[in-house]
Amino acid sequence: MDITAAMDLVREAVGVALKLGSPMLLLSMLVGVVVAIFQAVTQIHEQTMNFMLKLIVVVSVLLIGGGWMLENLQDYTYRVFALIAG
Repeated sequence: MDITAAMDLVREAVGVALKLGSPMLLLSMLVGVVVAIFQAVTQIHEQTMNFMLKLIVVVSVLLIGGGWMLENLQDYTYRVFALIAG
């Protein structure tokens, strides 16, 4: 394996990590902003409300998109093993 193949492999690994992590991160960030605005308007500063809503969103994203995430990770793993075998 030469340097360009290794760099392509690392680049693809970063792309897969971003593709798998971004739905959870973006939705939890959106929930955090909405809850922060709600807390600023109502002057309710409860820490558990923000945490629980983010936890619910992340778990629901994992339940809904978990199969897609696993499929993408398996495809990448199969490509890496094919490169190792070849």
